[in-house]
Amino acid sequence: METSLLSIPSSPQTLTLKTPAFHLKTPKSKALTIRSAISRTRKEETVSTVKENLESSHLVAGIRYKGLTVKQLQDLRRSLPESVTLLVAKNTLVGKAIEGTQWEALKPCMKGMNAWMFVKSEEIPEALKPYRAFQKERKLENNDFTGAVFEGRFYGPDEFKVLETMPSRAEIYAKLLGAVQGPALGLVSTLQAPARDVVMVLKAYVKKLEDEA
Repeated sequence: METSLLSIPSSPQTLTLKTPAFHLKTPKSKALTIRSAISRTRKEETVSTVKENLESSHLVAGIRYKGLTVKQLQDLRRSLPESVTLLVAKNTLVGKAIEGTQWEALKPCMKGMNAWMFVKSEEIPEALKPYRAFQKERKLENNDFTGAVFEGRFYGPDEFKVLETMPSRAEIYAKLLGAVQGPALGLVSTLQAPARDVVMVLKAYVKKLEDEA
């Protein structure tokens, strides 16, 4: 134990008594190790969460997150349908989660701060519409989509009109029935439509047959 020190200055009339000071400190190396372990665990949990959401998603989109307040983010989450999950995660962690998957096409989005929208429904326009309404209502023009991946293809911000105007399942089904039940010309017109529309029509028809079986 450190003892008290009694120092006698040059003037004999003044005495200064110094008492010991006790400090309990965690070694710096140990503190850094603990923080590093916690940080690594959180990163692993984030990557795992992103992977889980990717597995059940039909579309994943990035939204410019910078400038959004915590309240705005909470309001946005409440406005989205149940088929949509919104996560805020660092680009590096999302990049790690998408490695070796069809979602690697999201790499052009890996700039700035992103919130990630995981759409777990085939009704893409209905899933995107609430954010457009939220963005317009709160005048968040700068917080636009940074890009999205649907069926392995990347869509830039200027291509979102394609995703937002895709036909719904009901519309595809009606179009298919009209083509099959109507004149041959109707079927030819369907087959001459953009490849993506034809594929969606055929997928809907196959599902109908499966459901009936």
